Amino acid sequence: MQVTSLFSFRRAILRAESTARKMTQLGEAIARYHKILEGEQYKDLSWAHALQERMRANNLAVSGRPVSPVLRPHFITRRQYTGLVKAAESFSSALGRIEKLAIGSPALLSRMELLPAEKMLAAVDPGYSFPTVTSLIDTHLNNGTLRFARYIPDTPTGVAYGEALSDLFYEAAPVKEFRRRYRLEKLPGTKYLLQSILKAYKEWGGKTKKPNIAILEFRQPFQTTESGESALLAGFFRHEGHLVEVVSPDQLEYRSNILRRGDFPIDLIFRRIKVQEFLVRFELTHPLLRAYREHAVCVVNSFRSELAQKKAIFDLLTDEEITGSFPAAERKTIREFVPWTRVVHETKTKYRNKTIDLPEFILHHRQKLVLHPNDDGTDQQSVRGSEVDEAGWEKALRAALRSPYVVQEAMDPVVDLFPVLQYGHLEMQKMRIDVHPHSYLGKVQGCSSWLTAVGPSGFSTLSGVAPTFILEPK
Repeated sequence: MQVTSLFSFRRAILRAESTARKMTQLGEAIARYHKILEGEQYKDLSWAHALQERMRANNLAVSGRPVSPVLRPHFITRRQYTGLVKAAESFSSALGRIEKLAIGSPALLSRMELLPAEKMLAAVDPGYSFPTVTSLIDTHLNNGTLRFARYIPDTPTGVAYGEALSDLFYEAAPVKEFRRRYRLEKLPGTKYLLQSILKAYKEWGGKTKKPNIAILEFRQPFQTTESGESALLAGFFRHEGHLVEVVSPDQLEYRSNILRRGDFPIDLIFRRIKVQEFLVRFELTHPLLRAYREHAVCVVNSFRSELAQKKAIFDLLTDEEITGSFPAAERKTIREFVPWTRVVHETKTKYRNKTIDLPEFILHHRQKLVLHPNDDGTDQQSVRGSEVDEAGWEKALRAALRSPYVVQEAMDPVVDLFPVLQYGHLEMQKMRIDVHPHSYLGKVQGCSSWLTAVGPSGFSTLSGVAPTFILEPK
């Protein structure tokens, strides 16, 4: 892991300050926050230990480890957030068009590389018109640049965690001192999540004003309680007057046209499991799927939304023969923010208006390309061309031609220094930052940030959510 020990903490701060002077007001604000941590009142780290204990006490820990590995929030400017919202909403609109086209076109659907069971579930009308009710977009946001790495039609991981972390960090002593000079705005969270799933339930035909909600997740072996974020969501839904249970698929039964867990009848399933993971474990006769096909329960997100989970959706998005009739604003968003992507197979295609032989192009342009498995749920690994030699790249290409893979223009990761508490010491750690705008019914309401430590091997167990604030000077 690339960390600086406590004795060289000051040196890391000075480097950050030097960089900040060459950068922006945002960089200067981050350098100021780091300097605050050098203050005499913070050196004993009692504030950091107290913050982590509050995380554990508020269900913000996984296996005893706080869900946020860092000791400062992630800051973005108002201008960055405004641009992010505009681009993400245009991107979501274009994705919705692609999904509708694919559902109605066997030729396009075949390019998605779906399993037969996934195609069958995608063909089932969910009962409401929204392609995706809740989602997040994995985004590289760096100063004035923005790129969309992937689309995740799932409960935005971090929506409940991020909201709760924002409340805790906002009142932490160093942040309070920081707020004397800067205004920090918290971003919206779970309120819009609940509103969106209830709107889908109403369009589905739900008559109950306060439907019974089941939050569906997989339990790990010997896991006796729900996951932390599911527990937070359940608590919020209950606070709004709903009967809620966190359930696993094996607990469900379907009889007399009612899906239930024991004595708890379910009107609305809030799905937090991937379709492919579900299909690996269960048959198509599972009670949930029978109830879904017979329109006995509303499922959010629908199984149809899983189309956008496949990286092949970016193949369709960046194919101008498909998107040529899309609104000009959406085509502009795709050109500027979506990396060129193609499903890997023996074919000729277009790259920047030039016809290319795809395998040959991949083989000879490894420095600017990356190979991704089509589905994140598989055990297959991504391979970045710049990180392997020619022989390794050729081997990866041969494997990609045999399995569902996509090739994509590589994007530079966004990396910054964050203070972390490691083995009782304050250290500075390089962290990769992925900003996740949270989209509900196509409208962005807030965002969270996922941080991963940058290590020499590219692998690290130090990762988690950071609270995200809009930063403005006072």
